[in-house]
Amino acid sequence: MKKTQLLKGVLEGCVLLIIQEKEVYGYELVQQLKLSGFTDIVGGTVYPLLQKLEKNELTTSVKKPSKDGPDRKYYQITPKGKEYCQEFIQNWQELESSVHNLIDKGGKKDDKNAGNDPAK
Repeated sequence: MKKTQLLKGVLEGCVLLIIQEKEVYGYELVQQLKLSGFTDIVGGTVYPLLQKLEKNELTTSVKKPSKDGPDRKYYQITPKGKEYCQEFIQNWQELESSVHNLIDKGGKKDDKNAGNDPAK
């Protein structure tokens, strides 16, 4: 399974978690994702997602002047986006717990059966 397939399911929530902390512009968001361990993320992935979040009213945006060049589009979370974040956190914690249970169960099964291969 490719890592990108897993990432698609969680990136939206991760982006909203960052925006929930403070308003950010696209490039800054990409950098924060990379610092958080999402090293494969590029702007071409994030910008369409930002448009989708705004279209779905999870974020809003405002253009602000930049001292380094053209205006920057800053994204802010909406009340609907905050609700989404809470649901994302709850769903992620439940999913993480379930996956850990399966990993732990599988690991114990492998340890218990080590050396007891019925084929031998």
